[in-house]
Amino acid sequence: MRTAREEGRSTLSNGELLRAAEEAGFDLLLTTDTNLPHQQSLKGRKLAGVILSRNRWVPIKPRMTEIVAVIHSAMPGTYSVVEIPIR
Repeated sequence: MRTAREEGRSTLSNGELLRAAEEAGFDLLLTTDTNLPHQQSLKGRKLAGVILSRNRWVPIKPRMTEIVAVIHSAMPGTYSVVEIPIR
């Protein structure tokens, strides 16, 4: 797992980031950008998208088993959302 920042791609638009991720051989994008499915379709792409509804570690940490299961079942060309409740 690598971040967009680590890859030098933190300034790319969403569409450019998806394209660059596919070209680099990634098969999954994990993000907290809940607007991404409304902005970018994954239909026809090799990537799967998993979206976490929160971006804070404290509420995410107890959901890791669920998040990993969603990642393992993610299908190319689709988004899956993991709802992280506010504590």
